[in-house]
Amino acid sequence: MTDSPALPGLLVSTQWLADHLGAEGLVVVDASVANFTRPDGGTGYLSGHEQYLLEGHVPGAVFADLIDEFSDPDGAYPFTRPDAARFSDAAGALGVDDTSTVVVYDTAVGQWAARLWWLFRAFGFDRVAVLDGGLKKWRLEERELALGHVEPRPASFTASPRPELWVEKADVEAVVRGELDAALVCSTPPKEFTGEVSSRSRAGHIPGSSSAPAAFLVDREQNTVLDEEALRERLAPALGAPRIITYCGGGIAAASSALALTLLGERSVAVYDGSLNEWAADPAAPLVTSA
Repeated sequence: MTDSPALPGLLVSTQWLADHLGAEGLVVVDASVANFTRPDGGTGYLSGHEQYLLEGHVPGAVFADLIDEFSDPDGAYPFTRPDAARFSDAAGALGVDDTSTVVVYDTAVGQWAARLWWLFRAFGFDRVAVLDGGLKKWRLEERELALGHVEPRPASFTASPRPELWVEKADVEAVVRGELDAALVCSTPPKEFTGEVSSRSRAGHIPGSSSAPAAFLVDREQNTVLDEEALRERLAPALGAPRIITYCGGGIAAASSALALTLLGERSVAVYDGSLNEWAADPAAPLVTSA
């Protein structure tokens, strides 16, 4: 059996992926989720599968359903992370085994791909990278697209959880009280950070947080992750902290900043999975409504 291709890093370029398409052991995954505005003004989410089928995807790419298969359907909030057994089943159903090489992309600014990348890492799998620029850059370069469904070849995946990659509400409360030394990074859009707009019952950000919106971590034209100098400028308030906790509305955009921080060499990064969906639901949990 041929070894699956070795990844050059946490990101792969569109050229790298084009050069390796069809390689033995390589699993390319479209992790797109579509969002829409609900009648109440909040944000709703739909599977990106229809878009994948009808508008095109990277040739050979399988589709990952982050709404149902890669989340806990019984979780208190949307996109609650799955347990190890559910993740193992979902990864195996995509054709990922313990020796695969996985490249994930989406049709947005990379937050959905980063979420699946983080989930793989959190369950002990490091042979995974995000396609830098995602499908937007692939399209800009007029690379080949395929239509229709790609049926995965089921495999067996073994999850090895890394609980240190997550924090719970109690950990964040300890940071706010000054009992735990950690930097908080909020990845919501700027107006949600300041509290000017909110899709939750209460607006604002957790006290002491710095702002790093997911859309501000990529180049607007190419959709690629900013260079190291620009990332350091965006994430400067958190860099070098003994522990860095990222959060957003529901733990998705938080994965983009977790990826960026990991690219910068930070090794003690965790995602607050409940994020503001959980925090804002508690009237006693403090929120700040100014920059």
